[in-house]
Amino acid sequence: MKCIKIILFWILVLCNTTLVFAQAIRVDDSKNATDLTQILTNNSSCINISGESVKGDEFTSGQESYGYFNNQGGSFPFTEGIVLSTWSSKNSEGPFIRNQGAGNSLWKGDADLDQALGINSINATVLEFDFIPLTNFISFNYLFASNEYQDDYPCNYSDGFAFLIKEENAANYRNLALIPRSTTPVSSTTIHPPISYTNNFGNTTSCPAENETYFDQLNTSLTNSSPINYAGQTKILNAQTTVIPGKKYHIKLVIADQDNFRYDSAVFIEAGSFTSKIDLGSDRTTQNNPICFGEKFIIDTKLSPAYTYRWYKDDSLTPISGETNPSYEATETGIYRVEVELGSASCIASGQIKIEFTPEIVLQDTNLIQCDDNGDEIAFFDLTRAEPILKNNNSNLGNMVFYENVIDAQSNQNPIQNPKNYTNKANNQIIIAKVSDNYGCANYAQLTLQISNQTITPLAPIVVCDDNDGNSDGIHQFDLMAIATSGYFSAIGSNVFVYFYLNPTDAYLEKNELPYFFKNTISGGQTLYARVLNGPDCYAITPVILVVNTFNPLNFEDETIALCEGRTLDLTVSNIYSSYLWNTGATSNSISVSSPGDYSVIVTDANGCGATKKFQVLNSGIATITGTKINDFAANQNSVLIEYTGLGDYEFSIDGSYFQDSPLFNGIAAGTYWAYARDKNGCGDAAPFQFYVLDYPRFFTPNGDGFNDLWIIKNLDLFPKATVTIFDRYGKLLKQLHSSNAAWDGTFNGYNLPSDDYWFNIIFTNNKSIKGHFSLKR
Repeated sequence: MKCIKIILFWILVLCNTTLVFAQAIRVDDSKNATDLTQILTNNSSCINISGESVKGDEFTSGQESYGYFNNQGGSFPFTEGIVLSTWSSKNSEGPFIRNQGAGNSLWKGDADLDQALGINSINATVLEFDFIPLTNFISFNYLFASNEYQDDYPCNYSDGFAFLIKEENAANYRNLALIPRSTTPVSSTTIHPPISYTNNFGNTTSCPAENETYFDQLNTSLTNSSPINYAGQTKILNAQTTVIPGKKYHIKLVIADQDNFRYDSAVFIEAGSFTSKIDLGSDRTTQNNPICFGEKFIIDTKLSPAYTYRWYKDDSLTPISGETNPSYEATETGIYRVEVELGSASCIASGQIKIEFTPEIVLQDTNLIQCDDNGDEIAFFDLTRAEPILKNNNSNLGNMVFYENVIDAQSNQNPIQNPKNYTNKANNQIIIAKVSDNYGCANYAQLTLQISNQTITPLAPIVVCDDNDGNSDGIHQFDLMAIATSGYFSAIGSNVFVYFYLNPTDAYLEKNELPYFFKNTISGGQTLYARVLNGPDCYAITPVILVVNTFNPLNFEDETIALCEGRTLDLTVSNIYSSYLWNTGATSNSISVSSPGDYSVIVTDANGCGATKKFQVLNSGIATITGTKINDFAANQNSVLIEYTGLGDYEFSIDGSYFQDSPLFNGIAAGTYWAYARDKNGCGDAAPFQFYVLDYPRFFTPNGDGFNDLWIIKNLDLFPKATVTIFDRYGKLLKQLHSSNAAWDGTFNGYNLPSDDYWFNIIFTNNKSIKGHFSLKR
């Protein structure tokens, strides 16, 4: 339902300004139905018009809703034509001024339009007539304009129009006013740009574009530049249909408001555009169903041979010589045009079609030669291997399909299902290869399957030793190229090529070819199959046996051995092997060495396969303990580091019983110790080294019970010049001790001191100083 909105009239105040108007159309609403149809047909004798009638606004005195228009040399797309509108046709003259429209509620709609579009119409304008075409095609050019191309109207509703046609006495019409290549009627709701409208209350309505490619422009009342008085318009559209020459048709051109008479619309139809034309069919181009190379295409007017025909090609103005029939046989790419005199020189109809032929599919016959494994002239063929030759190496061609005969190939039946593994029926069998291009056009070539029956005396096994890569797995890398170029195969001929495969089927079908540097996949060796070509032809397929001997001696691991200084060492392997070669040049199973270094021996077995054992001889010897680094007076943090020199691998002890790899010992109690170092390789022990660890008691209890009555630093007597001073917490000197008398009984001047913490300082002759404190407990 149209919304009746308040129309805002813009008052333009012109102050020393002159507005420039686009040239507006002029409408003559005095024309009758016959005048209008003659304008549409340009009064052509090619269309027999009868029964013309027109009706529209009968309630506005002196004005008609239909008429003739002329663009006055302006910018409107049509120079002249007829206009059918839902108000006075004179109101169609520009410029556009926004208004609510005109019309009358008593002015009715059209039932046929309602049925065609499914709307309720009002204010209908209708032009009707009968016609008999002489050709098979009619069309006319038009554009739709409407005041509903404003605000948010295109999102919701539209006036309706239709170009209705039916055969004489037929029940139903067909609508020709459709969006191209669709069944959608043309209207402001089906053709418009994106819509976004905000009303005076701040509410926004929007909808996406619909078929915007067919929309021309919006007009505005602010610029006063539109040649027509409508808010927007479509581009030029074409209504067309095929018809049967000589048959009578009725056509009805109708436009109406939807629901009420506000916001009017019009349809403008170009003068002379309603003509009889010749439909030669759709263009046949490379973008739309071209003609296959080598075929012939019949361009047929489907008209009577009694007419006069002239055929033209491309831009030539000279008719094609001798071509005067209703049809023409095209054999090459071009634009073909026909002119037909339909009974008289005053009635000439024409038609045009563009024909393009696809490029030629150039194929080449070839042979595919396969070896015979048992002399029955039957073998496996990989037909797809021949595709590059058959296609002349044209990668732009489509898939290739193989058939056993021409009839199957041409009728697309019984294709060979497994072309990669095809069994021939006989020697020299011919296979048909069919190739289609991207357009579905096809061409054919012959593939001849031939059998080679040559045989070769088997090659002696290729025997090698394991690669001896540290993994005795029976795997070896073979140089198949060296085998292929050996005298064995070159004796066959001067143009011999050899390729290797894992099995005879692959060799027959020439697939999964092995690289020339090949590692056997089966431990100990395997059998390969050599496909031998003499030139391009398969000469024979022969087995090639590969043998890999392994040699993995027991207890043959590499060794690291120590050599004590001043001694010699025997390096020995088992005496069960066939030969020995040391890196010193010796060939016995044992050598004697007197210096460190890397030694190795290669031993071989009866097959000539070798294995290598390496000896790393390291110097070793007796250590010399040079001293100790002691951290004492630290209770359970006391430690000692044994300092030493020597070439060997040593272990250490401070009690002669427990040995460890590290020369550092932690958590040592105060006392007297001996440091030991011995060579792990058995070269001998170092001379023991005595050391002392000192510490002080953390407390003592001078209570006369004979137990812990004195504070004594054990082993201080070993340092005769060391002195000890004892202080109370206030720094008062209480006692000075010497290494020969390093005990304190907890008295001062004959008096027992109380339980408390006391401090001491020990000074050694090397100025080393130890400070600490201890507790006296009573």
